[in-house]
Amino acid sequence: MPQGKPESVPDDGLTTRQRRNRPLVIVHTGQGKGKSTAAFGLALRGWNQGWPIGVFQFVKSAKWRIGEERALRVLGASGEGGTVAWHKMGEGWSWIQRPGTEDDHAADAREGWEQIKRDLAAETYKLYVLDEFTYPMKWGWVDVDDVVATLAARPGHQHVIVTGRDADPRLLEIADLVTEMGKVKHPMDAGQKGQKGIEW
Repeated sequence: MPQGKPESVPDDGLTTRQRRNRPLVIVHTGQGKGKSTAAFGLALRGWNQGWPIGVFQFVKSAKWRIGEERALRVLGASGEGGTVAWHKMGEGWSWIQRPGTEDDHAADAREGWEQIKRDLAAETYKLYVLDEFTYPMKWGWVDVDDVVATLAARPGHQHVIVTGRDADPRLLEIADLVTEMGKVKHPMDAGQKGQKGIEW
């Protein structure tokens, strides 16, 4: 896309403005670092436009102090841009033992998805960040076909960003923008653990 111009224009009957302002489904996937970070960068842009933002964070512990959460909550409460609502649900990293059973985590994830469906139907937010949402789909906690059908049929002008590794091909098929983060090199390869300001 040289200079931000599309290589071709579809014969879809839409004006340039209508085509430019279509609501998007965006997926950040792949093995590399930066999927959530990029999604929160888009949330900052949306906040600046005055959009109400809904963040739904799956599988990350509610106890974790995520840097983006604090920043976006402060910005959302500032009255200068859009509002920000932050929801945490469905803990369940498969390689970390957490209190509760897998059934508990699956139920939390399903309830989180049901809340998203209610919010989409009510057009509650202009931008949804469904952080680490590929995992509940991959683990069978949330039905992929339901996700795909709901996102494809969502009303109004609502952008949705889904992050996480191993995105289902059915989700990629309906997405308007898919970015695959590839790892070339990472400090953890050399035995370094995550650090403040970089991983959280």
